[in-house]
Amino acid sequence: GVLFIDEAYALYRGKDDNFGLECIDTLVKGMEDYRDDVIVILAGYKKEMEVFLTSNSGLKSRFPNVIHFKDYTAEELLLIAKSIAKSKEYTILPECDEPLLAYFDKVQKDDSKISGNGRLARNKVEEAILQQSRRVVKEVDAKLDELCLKDFVLDDSSFVE
Repeated sequence: GVLFIDEAYALYRGKDDNFGLECIDTLVKGMEDYRDDVIVILAGYKKEMEVFLTSNSGLKSRFPNVIHFKDYTAEELLLIAKSIAKSKEYTILPECDEPLLAYFDKVQKDDSKISGNGRLARNKVEEAILQQSRRVVKEVDAKLDELCLKDFVLDDSSFVE
C-alpha cells in the first residue's frame, strides 16, 4: 500500500508534543515492520519538513529520496484557476488574464508559502464566484456562467493566510 501524508510537519509541534512524537514513533515502527509492503510519502514545505525529519532519530534515514517541487508560476496558476472555474461550470473571461497573471506573479514573488501556492488559484476563483453572485443580482443582462474582471479582488488584502 501507499501512505501519503500531506503537510506531514504538522505531526510534530516541538519536543513537548507527546502526541505528535508518539505518532512519529509509530510511523517509524510501522515503516520498519512493513517495509516490504508499504511506501510512505511525506509532503510539506521544505523548511518545516527539514525540522520534522529531525524529530525522530530514525526518521530522516528512512527518506533518502527528497524531491523539491517548485512553486507554481503565474501562468500555471492562471491555468489552474481556469480549470477550477470550468469544473464549477464558469468561464473566466479573457479580460481577466493579464490582471490575474500580474496578481499571481506578485503574490508568488512576495511569499508563495503564505498564499498557499495552488490553493491561491482556488481561493481566487471561489472569491470571484461569490462576488459574481452579488454582481448578477444587480446586472440583469449578466451571464450566470461568466467571471469578469469586476468579480476578482486583486489586491494584497484579498487573500488570507
